[in-house]
Amino acid sequence: MPNDFLSFFLAWMSAPRRVGAIAPSGAALADLITREITPSSGPILELGAGTGAFTTQLLKRGIRQQHLTLVEYGSDFMKLLQARFPGARVLWMDAARLAGERLYDGAPVGAVISGLPLLNMSTRKTIAILSGAFSYIRPGGAFYQFTYGMTFPVPRPVLDRLGLRATLVDRAILNVPPAAVYRLSRRPQINLVAANASRWARQARPIADDRRILCVTPAGCAPPPRR
Repeated sequence: MPNDFLSFFLAWMSAPRRVGAIAPSGAALADLITREITPSSGPILELGAGTGAFTTQLLKRGIRQQHLTLVEYGSDFMKLLQARFPGARVLWMDAARLAGERLYDGAPVGAVISGLPLLNMSTRKTIAILSGAFSYIRPGGAFYQFTYGMTFPVPRPVLDRLGLRATLVDRAILNVPPAAVYRLSRRPQINLVAANASRWARQARPIADDRRILCVTPAGCAPPPRR
């Protein structure tokens, strides 16, 4: 969309570590990160949906808006997503809170699409996001993450702790800047995943930002609490 670049740039100026990019993802990256998604993949959970570049591509893949849950921390982006995708569920929340919110009954999600800047996040927050996301992913489902870095943005010890493996899907050379997409999936030792996640939950300290869900489409929104 013509105004998306300006929206992203202003959001990046106000919070560069949270937004992580000065422009929305391009068509090449949107096509790549959704390449393995089919209508049978639903429901889909999208983290850091931004202006909806990946969401739009998901709809082109045959995903119905009713099968989409879009999580966004930026209030301006959240309002834009509500307007563009009125049939989707839009949540104004920190993705690190996924495990503490009952977004679904059980684990029905076939795929998670992440536009979050994991390279800018602490290890503790990254673990909270991944463990929370995988608590909703059904067996055989996957978590798709893109990065502008040369390697996957999550350290191998973290993947080992959570019982996950990362596989390079491909690189979007035509994206500006060039990006890579990785698929995260559970390792065969399912019991090990649960044991490691449980151990981390006992050891982890509370996340400092305690902001919870503030807005759910189509309800009205209140501004986030000031500290």
